[in-house]
Amino acid sequence: MTDPVADMITQIRNAGAVQKESVVLQYSKLKHAIAETLLKAGYVKAVEKSGKDTRKSLEISIAYVGTSPRIKGIQRVSKYSQRRYAGFKDLHVAETGRSMYVISTPEGVMSDTSAREKKVGGEVILKVW
Repeated sequence: MTDPVADMITQIRNAGAVQKESVVLQYSKLKHAIAETLLKAGYVKAVEKSGKDTRKSLEISIAYVGTSPRIKGIQRVSKYSQRRYAGFKDLHVAETGRSMYVISTPEGVMSDTSAREKKVGGEVILKVW
């Protein structure tokens, strides 16, 4: 079984490495929510859903600072084999303050900052820096 979120992360990382303008993925609600969270944080430039009912796709435009991608690194935290959960008190500011965690909460997918503000915890999906 493959992990669609890990595939999404890999495609975004690889697109930034070869300086592609955008990446097109197969659509899912979770991927769209993660991409919207990255958009709000400024890690990607645009997110667009397109296609018909059966063949929907998600296009993510990569944000750059000069010639280097805004996403320096992206890592999957919670995996199928080992889920990682955290309460809002456990969501500390990531190392340098320039990174963030994406959390899946009962109120939707959001950044660690938003989860602390709303006082909700959940599954830690990925870390971006």
